[in-house]
Amino acid sequence: MTPRLGLLISGRGSNLQAIIEAVGDGRLEATIALVISNQAEAGGLERARNAGIETLVISHLAYERREDFDRALVEALRAHRVDLVCLAGFMRRLTAVFIDAFPRAILNIHPSLLPAFPGAHAQRDAWRHGAKVSGVTVHLVDVNLDAGPIVLQASVPVLPDDTPETLAARILEEEHRAYPEAIRLVLAGGWRIEGRRFVPR
Repeated sequence: MTPRLGLLISGRGSNLQAIIEAVGDGRLEATIALVISNQAEAGGLERARNAGIETLVISHLAYERREDFDRALVEALRAHRVDLVCLAGFMRRLTAVFIDAFPRAILNIHPSLLPAFPGAHAQRDAWRHGAKVSGVTVHLVDVNLDAGPIVLQASVPVLPDDTPETLAARILEEEHRAYPEAIRLVLAGGWRIEGRRFVPR
């Protein structure tokens, strides 16, 4: 059976669009079963609807506890028989309630070469630090912030005349290439985790 993806978004959904296109042109053998946003105004919801993908808004503001919000996400994803969860600009940190529900089946994309520059402002932080190379990391999600086993990385040079914005734009282009490929690697199976290392077959 074709693997079923569930995507969590909070914003414009450009990585969602890259995944939609990869599925559509056959680079990625999968079905996007559901797109969930915690923000009703997220632009990515319209991208999903335009592609005929079911969408759902689950606001974190409706829940007093993070764990209860995560339980609602898990319930929706399980109802849609999701095999792999992909975080695509989802701006909420997940608790163990969610992570334990999908062991080694949650991917995230981060705009730096982890473990350098974790957190919400990676492009700006790399630029301010004077890094000469930044890039993209796709990793499995665990309970630690931006710290799970690395599936795939791609480098992006930091140019002398870059600004945080121009660097972020070039990193985003690489994200759109890297994320579908990382999803393909994970769905192909046969990989293993050795310590902190993702080892493909």
